[in-house]
Amino acid sequence: MPERHRYLFVRILEACNADCFMCEYALSRDTFRFSLDDFDDLLPKALAAGVGYVRFTGGEPLMHRDVVELVRAGTAAGVKMSLITNGMLLPKMAERLAGAGLAQVIVSLDGGSAATHDVYRRSPGMFDNGLRGLRAAAALGVLPRVNTVVGPHNYPEMPQLQKVLTEAGVRQWELSALKLDRAVSYPDPGHVRDVCDQLYDADPRSVLVPMGKRFYGDTPEEQERYFTESVTPRASAPLCHVVDDVIYLDGKYGRMYACSCLPHREGDGGPGGAPLRENGVIHLDTPAFRAHADFFRDRGPALCGGCSTTAAGYSDDIARLGSVTPWQY
Repeated sequence: MPERHRYLFVRILEACNADCFMCEYALSRDTFRFSLDDFDDLLPKALAAGVGYVRFTGGEPLMHRDVVELVRAGTAAGVKMSLITNGMLLPKMAERLAGAGLAQVIVSLDGGSAATHDVYRRSPGMFDNGLRGLRAAAALGVLPRVNTVVGPHNYPEMPQLQKVLTEAGVRQWELSALKLDRAVSYPDPGHVRDVCDQLYDADPRSVLVPMGKRFYGDTPEEQERYFTESVTPRASAPLCHVVDDVIYLDGKYGRMYACSCLPHREGDGGPGGAPLRENGVIHLDTPAFRAHADFFRDRGPALCGGCSTTAAGYSDDIARLGSVTPWQY
């Protein structure tokens, strides 16, 4: 069986030009930027650690003035490059990013039309720019994906968004549950199932079907926990396999985590990641990182409360099949 390549996430900045109601980086003007020198130092160590995919996150990565050169550096080193964006700047940058070797672009779209999405993100023009950017990137050979934060405010729009994304040629779609510091309440869970089960049960040969688990859970137990306790579906017991395949770097604070869903959960129990540098030198897979990963491999299926549908589905596929398709995370 071929060896699985790992995913390296790098939060390259915390600034953002969107005002999304659910995000701590809304309209952030933070000045931190992960530098080209940092990335040049990181890349050989990432390759040695088995990384095959690198994804830039933020904030808004397209606000980083060196993002094209960062993508070019990763491509030249032999890794597949990806980034997640709100899409506002994508139409004018798609050609340069594709020319630098960008392999995948992920745009955040939450509504079935500009009339709602731009309200949720409090950013006029973002929906139309996101779709235009996705189409432009796809025409240039970049894999187009959409991530959607779904909750009580927008779940009825998901069939319309599914239609829009299918017609736009989007190839991957993640629906992840809205996560807030308070409980997320649905007045009628049965209606959520009626509306959204059809998304997952659709024929993938004719329509875009969401990745991973249902955002409200695949099993009765997961759905009960989600609708009563706001606990999102997570990797099935006994083990979380995501932690074997993911390294998430918080560039500003120099910390690394074994899952992209953990970096905002310091202090929730268990080892809180690991330092990226020791004596100023970048190291991956340190003993501290492995202890952190081992903890969540064993305890994640019982402990984690903020897992994503893609992460949960990825772990379950590894458990069932031993392998995954490219870009499944």
